[in-house]
Amino acid sequence: MIEHTSFTLDNGLRVVHHLDPSTSHVAVALLYNVGARDEMPGLTGMAHLFEHLMFGGSVNVPDYDYAIEMAGGTNNAWTSNDFTYFYDVLPAANVETAFWAESDRMLQLDFSERSLEVQRSVVIEEFKQVCLNKPYGDMGHLLRDLLYKVHPYRYPTIGRAPEDLERVTLDDIRRFFYSHYAPNNAVLSVAGPVEADRVRELAEKWFGSIPRREIAPRDYPAEPPITEARRLEVVRPVPQSRIIIAFPMDAYGTDDYRVADIITDILASGQSSRLNRRLVVGTDLFTEADASIAGSEEPGFLQIGGATTDNSDATIRKAEEALWQEIRRLTDEEVSEHELERALNRFESNLTFSHINYTSKCRDLAMAEIHGEDLNRQAALYRRITPADIRRVAALLQPRRSATLLYRANP
Repeated sequence: MIEHTSFTLDNGLRVVHHLDPSTSHVAVALLYNVGARDEMPGLTGMAHLFEHLMFGGSVNVPDYDYAIEMAGGTNNAWTSNDFTYFYDVLPAANVETAFWAESDRMLQLDFSERSLEVQRSVVIEEFKQVCLNKPYGDMGHLLRDLLYKVHPYRYPTIGRAPEDLERVTLDDIRRFFYSHYAPNNAVLSVAGPVEADRVRELAEKWFGSIPRREIAPRDYPAEPPITEARRLEVVRPVPQSRIIIAFPMDAYGTDDYRVADIITDILASGQSSRLNRRLVVGTDLFTEADASIAGSEEPGFLQIGGATTDNSDATIRKAEEALWQEIRRLTDEEVSEHELERALNRFESNLTFSHINYTSKCRDLAMAEIHGEDLNRQAALYRRITPADIRRVAALLQPRRSATLLYRANP
């Protein structure tokens, strides 16, 4: 049980607080309801670029990192297709520094050509390192392009290509900032040895005067369903061939999403998982195998795949069929109560241990607040899953709804 309080300022900023007296430090975070899906056409990667720009200085805090470091703290951030998350960790005695610095960059960034050019070069270099010069770096681009044809999820958070980042202007930056970075589009989360009254006082003092803003509507089209199997084969200079079979799946927070999440745990979580026992240890086809689900705000995908032991046509063909056998087994044979219980126990154990750390509690409380859900009920919701639910959702993993990426190593 994570005890917490929450309230909303007049300008729409939601605040959630957890008192943790076991630490001398406090985590202060801002979760903005903006991500790569909110980018303008032709300007992909902009949300990630903006994450970097938020550290480039604001009107009254020219050097964000320096301000936090001088208070004995550290800071970082991440961007997804749906959200952007900024967090600071510092001694509780200096918590007001985080409120001051975070509120100032919410109020107004220091929009300058120099800051834009510096951060643009950093992000483009990151794109080259992660996507162009790293083995399997373009796999995410290829898979998403297979799965999505019209929805902005078709591009990874890092963007479609460096060319999109190169055309971003200061006017684009200002427009994006004032239509997304606003108190009424964010959650402020605080976890540590700071009392609730103090959090409310600081939130009112530093964020209360920031005006609400008009948030840009999300008017992009919904992704049509996949009704015919899709397939792409590419050859790359990598050491091992990889096979990924993906299927459209429900968005985060739905009953079917939770079932799909447990399906991936049954398949690939731990040494006793099906894929490890049957495909990695049980055959000479795979060196590794995995399954996962995209926890996105709109319909995402479930994927299953692995790396083959060699790059011959025969091995790849047998390996792909072995993956399909494991998919079919989920509907042909009802999962046992014991196997399901083991997966649920592992899920609840991981959830419990993740909440030992106050920084994790700060993040998860922010996510729960923006979702409008009760963090303390997550385990109970998963415990409602039955073997029949597993079979029902697994029945959606049909060839006609699949997107297969065969990432071949050079012969």
